[in-house]
Amino acid sequence: MRSCYICGSTGWIERHHVFNGSFRKKSEKYDAVVDLCHYCHNEPPNGVHFDQELDNELKAHFQELIMEREGWDTQRFIYEFGRNYIA
Repeated sequence: MRSCYICGSTGWIERHHVFNGSFRKKSEKYDAVVDLCHYCHNEPPNGVHFDQELDNELKAHFQELIMEREGWDTQRFIYEFGRNYIA
């Protein structure tokens, strides 16, 4: 059963590409796609599309996962995804 990556809810689940826009395909390629409930995904003020802090936390977390899995340094990640999200 699919559940929300953030709150654990199992209702009204939607797919979220952590790196969106022109990086959607790379999100899929590098497994940076998560299940989110509609409220954590697309409802203000706390949905990831409205909460910049939450969006940046997800991006930083997945940057770390991708870099570890792929054996990349920060510069390689920036080359692939356009910027560094890790503070």
